[in-house]
Amino acid sequence: MVESAAYDLDLIFHALSDPTRRAILKTLTRHERPITSLAKPFEMSLAAVSKHVKVLERARLVHRTRRGSYSYLSLNGKAMGTAGQWIEHYRAIWEERLENLAQLLEK
Repeated sequence: MVESAAYDLDLIFHALSDPTRRAILKTLTRHERPITSLAKPFEMSLAAVSKHVKVLERARLVHRTRRGSYSYLSLNGKAMGTAGQWIEHYRAIWEERLENLAQLLEK
């Protein structure tokens, strides 16, 4: 199994399990954004969006920087890469097993 000491997969996958958090990450793929700007498209309070941001921060999927009175978020691609490596490892295993099964069924 592929494990990473740098990033906690449980925290990453928990963070990715929520559609609001995935939407926040999608928005951040373009460029960094202030948290207030991220909150606008959602029908929830700024406090509720901040709770989602904290989950993303705990999973280290985003970085927060302060400039004046604003907090800006940017995406941490390395954490997402850790999840991608884990998924790729198991995808390769299952593809090999399915290929072996297909060959067996053809015989």
